Amino acid sequence: MNSLVAVIGTVFVDCKGFAKEAYHSSSRNLGTIQFVHGGVGRNVAENIARIGLPTMFVSTYDLSGVGKEVPARLQEIGVNLKYLQGVDNGGMGMWLAILDEHGDLAGSISQMPDLQHLARIIEESGEEIVRSCSHLVLELDLNEAISRQMLNLAKPHNKPVYGIPGNLDVIGQHPDLLQSLECFICNHYEAGKLLGSDLTQMQPDEMIPLLKKFVDSNGMRSMVITLGEQGCIYYDSAAGESGHQPAQPVQMVDSTGAGDAFFSGTVSGLVQGLPLSTAVQYGTKIAAWTIESAESTCLTLGEKIREDEFFRGLG
Repeated sequence: MNSLVAVIGTVFVDCKGFAKEAYHSSSRNLGTIQFVHGGVGRNVAENIARIGLPTMFVSTYDLSGVGKEVPARLQEIGVNLKYLQGVDNGGMGMWLAILDEHGDLAGSISQMPDLQHLARIIEESGEEIVRSCSHLVLELDLNEAISRQMLNLAKPHNKPVYGIPGNLDVIGQHPDLLQSLECFICNHYEAGKLLGSDLTQMQPDEMIPLLKKFVDSNGMRSMVITLGEQGCIYYDSAAGESGHQPAQPVQMVDSTGAGDAFFSGTVSGLVQGLPLSTAVQYGTKIAAWTIESAESTCLTLGEKIREDEFFRGLG
């Protein structure tokens, strides 16, 4: 079967404020404000499609002026939208984000979409979705019912599922879901909660034993923890492979979307059969180019991949 990555997740509209000078949370700050397409699932679907893999997006959006732009943009880059459904209200969320003068996130507030709409799509078409794809990407913090249903549908068909957290609510309460994943990718703040350790004060080589212990004790296949400027650490229990991948130097524009981009690149590498140690290099490249973009995704990914020596070396 040819590869087709089905992404199950959310659509958001992101309202971003960029501080012009030093940001102060208790006073007025001059800068610029823009609305951009967002949502973990939507970002990942766009990234994987721009990388060049056949992609299907399973989600909902609002039948509003802004909402109707979502399928139009994804359709332009060839995303399969058979299971993207427009609804009158509650089909997508909103994310209010403030970026400081360096482009780092200074604060945010999220409003989740009404997940009953997505649950209905999964209930009616989940089996068909799983049968039609080769790999699945699952935004794990939708709710327990959706996550568990998709994992249960994927198992008898031996379809690999790659998990990315939204806010860690579901995984924090139901860590057994991680056992069904081919690979789980999260940041060091999220991993710290799961591992019960403050990773922010540790060096990568100190974290790797904790990562390996967590993966092995929970019966997981593989896991990656992103570390911001320190890159990431990874462990594949089946291959017995672990290590640290440094970050790529970047010219910071906007850090939001970097985690989704890293996930997208790493998963794209794994889907293409690369070992995890090479796949995280793939993800590091995609994240770096996204950080240098003013949006939550890099609109020129395809062009950058074609011109990059690392990707040309992959054949």
